[in-house]
Amino acid sequence: MTDQARAAGGDQDAVFEALRPRLFGVAYRVLASGPDAEDVVQDAWLRWRAADSATVRDPEAFLVVTVTRLALNLAQSARMRREQYVGEWFPTPVDTAADPALGAERAAALELAVVHVLQRLAPEARAAYVLREAFDHPYARIAEILQMREPAVRKLVSRARTQVVGERRTTTTRERVQELLEAFLNAARVGDVAGLEAVLVADVVSETDGGGARRAARRPVVGGNAVARFVAGFSTRFLEGMTTRIVEANGLPAGVLELDGAPLAIVCPTADEDGFTRLMWVMNPAKLADFAPRSQERELFGP
Repeated sequence: MTDQARAAGGDQDAVFEALRPRLFGVAYRVLASGPDAEDVVQDAWLRWRAADSATVRDPEAFLVVTVTRLALNLAQSARMRREQYVGEWFPTPVDTAADPALGAERAAALELAVVHVLQRLAPEARAAYVLREAFDHPYARIAEILQMREPAVRKLVSRARTQVVGERRTTTTRERVQELLEAFLNAARVGDVAGLEAVLVADVVSETDGGGARRAARRPVVGGNAVARFVAGFSTRFLEGMTTRIVEANGLPAGVLELDGAPLAIVCPTADEDGFTRLMWVMNPAKLADFAPRSQERELFGP
């Protein structure tokens, strides 16, 4: 059990609240949707309140099992929704600045690009990888949760790890990502192609999730010069009157574009020391609720 849960003692409400970030973290990484993860956590809360706490020897184990199984049950309907999705689909970004505990354990497994890769796995493989890599659960415990044999769980985790490691993702510091993002957003504001290209690697990929709700690029844009020209063209046509903020999404700096106080898009980059390797643009309004303006975040530039 976590230190927070131990400190909470036998108070059902306090125990649950102490474990909530971990429970949300499990559900989110399996489902890649903040709203779906919240629904799972709420359902787990109702089951927790209905349980006889006096007979629950390990509240954390009880709740992690409950959340994992609820998330697996929901994963099938989530997959069907994605099959009907218009255009590229990305996970819903989450504001980890608002809840730092969410990314406190194995934060790399929370990056948007990593959560995106996980969705290509079967739900059971996803859950096994998350419980092992993000939360360091023993294989024997994961086998109990998934109702599988331990050797099978080890194979699932190994295969999932191979797939995740094989995908390009952030390999530099968050300070470097912040530095690159500031330069990128300032160059985008004025349509500076050279300035944009300077912070992109030669084979960078830009992809957009619009969900059919907004005009968005339906195909990836590949290559430093092509992406720089694409962003510059977009900025000169659509950034008039907008403000841009740097926020924290899935544990890394990200850029939010706003108009009249409403977020229109968020760009979540991955990077190495040389520059951005991938730009993941989320423009579906249903996925931007976490990023309403907050006074403490630094506005880079305004209209």
